[in-house]
Amino acid sequence: MDNDALRSMGWRERLYVIIFFTNTPAGKRFDTWLLVFIFASLVVVMLDSIAIYRLEYGTFLFGLEWFFTAVFAIEYLVRIYTHPEPRKYIFSFYGAIDLLSVLPAFIALLLPDAQYLLVVRAIRMLRVFRVLKLTQYLSQANFLMVALRGSKQKIVVFLLSVTTMVLVFGTLMYVIEGPSRGFTSIPMSIYWAIVTITTVGFGDIVPQTPLGKAVASLVMITGYSIIAVPTGIFTAELATAMRADSLQHRCPTCEKLSHETNAAFCSRCGTQLFKRPEPDAES
Repeated sequence: MDNDALRSMGWRERLYVIIFFTNTPAGKRFDTWLLVFIFASLVVVMLDSIAIYRLEYGTFLFGLEWFFTAVFAIEYLVRIYTHPEPRKYIFSFYGAIDLLSVLPAFIALLLPDAQYLLVVRAIRMLRVFRVLKLTQYLSQANFLMVALRGSKQKIVVFLLSVTTMVLVFGTLMYVIEGPSRGFTSIPMSIYWAIVTITTVGFGDIVPQTPLGKAVASLVMITGYSIIAVPTGIFTAELATAMRADSLQHRCPTCEKLSHETNAAFCSRCGTQLFKRPEPDAES
């Protein structure tokens, strides 16, 4: 969408396009500044959790916190006002995240510090939900979601197989080592098998008999051999998702994916999806 088309709209429609879409220069500038504010507010949250900075710059950090809260609150209200279906936005995932990014500060203001200090601190920690506001700018994350959905059944089968192996190895080690060597119960032995097969190895429980060490070696080797299985499954599905996306008509302006097979122009913004072939000069 070009600037001329944007100027021809009413101011409310113009704000809606700028805030909710990134296919205009104004929309890109809005998203850039919003990202700056999100990252800056996260830095303030982290600095406020450090005692020395909180004691020395507490007032300044408090002022910054309320500045960012005001910015996000205004953004949230403007999104509600400009959206064609405000109720749909309010109850959407991003609408809930936008609300959570400003709500803790206002709740903390209403609750008396003397009586509800611990509650206030717990609520203020919810400010980290602001980082979830970044998810709407990660368009490539759609590939990850498609890959996760595609590999869900394979990964479930893999986890069930690993769970079965852990149960077998844990029970076997309980029989071999016994309570006198730290394997006090089957659940404790299963815990050891999980720690070992994931190659973590805390070392709090160690097999001492030759047979137990042999089984432990088998568990370690098994762990190394299966650790790459879910990665391979997910990578294959991710490659499939990216390949399928490349076969679709993806709009270079508004990034709309779903178009008809023979569509030449984007159904949302009208951008040409692909260049028509030049006629042969000799013909």
